[in-house]
Amino acid sequence: MTLTADVTDADVRVVEPATVAVIGTGAIGQDLISKIHRSPLLDCRLVAGRNPASAGLRHAERFGYPVTADGIDAVLAAGDAFDVVFDATNAASHLRHWSLLEPLGTLVVDLTPSRVGRMVVPTVTGVEATTGRNINLISCGGQASIPVAHALAARFPVSYVEVVSTVASDVAGRGTRLNLDEYVATTRHAITTFSGVPDVKAILNISPAVPPATFRTAVHARIPGADVAAVRAAVDGVAEQVRSFAPGYAVTACTVVDDRVTVALQVTAHSDVLPPYAGNLDIINSAAILVAEQHAARLGRTARTEAAR
Repeated sequence: MTLTADVTDADVRVVEPATVAVIGTGAIGQDLISKIHRSPLLDCRLVAGRNPASAGLRHAERFGYPVTADGIDAVLAAGDAFDVVFDATNAASHLRHWSLLEPLGTLVVDLTPSRVGRMVVPTVTGVEATTGRNINLISCGGQASIPVAHALAARFPVSYVEVVSTVASDVAGRGTRLNLDEYVATTRHAITTFSGVPDVKAILNISPAVPPATFRTAVHARIPGADVAAVRAAVDGVAEQVRSFAPGYAVTACTVVDDRVTVALQVTAHSDVLPPYAGNLDIINSAAILVAEQHAARLGRTARTEAAR
């Protein structure tokens, strides 16, 4: 499975970058802006928030990007539809945003747990929207845990999965706190969808610890007759795939006691603006950028094919 934008250095020079807009200027939006700025395949044309004094708008202005406090209205008022719109707001807002963006034909990358579009976990599904133009990235805990849950269920008779994620309080913003119910429901639904295990529990802890705790996720699975070497091989294999786009992803422990398997994961952020412990934001943003870059590469290939005719 290819998890990097499928272009050569020569392609990058000749492919016109995809035009993108970001809705939402919290911590996740700020990190998205920085990651977009580093990508040769993405051209940020608008950053839209609701608070004209937000740190996210100031951050975007430092890169020279157009900014607005008019939110989705400014995206809709743009003269040309964007190739990609990232929605980094909250689940309730995304329902409205999608209803407005759907007629425009743009690819919408949803970083909220709205469960509206096609659920994508890069190592499990690939990154292309095969149906529709709304890609849902589930949740930070989903992005961390589902590759492992899927790998275990593909090899062993898993009868139960429990996922417990812990995020630092100071990177659990207003959107995260508004979305707690949606987070749990969407993460649980996605784990069942991609593992085939109906008995699933998802838990999110927001830790007030000082110093802040690095984002971590524990995947607990019940697997009769599990062998620790076989489990570790499956987990290490998928972790290496995830690190191809989220390099801070690490397996910190893998144990088997009777039929109980526990895989401890930690994600360290690789970001210009996030602290290292904010791996929850880094992993979902890294997946979002990968989706957008692959879409940009496909647009570029189409353009060159048409130009050659």
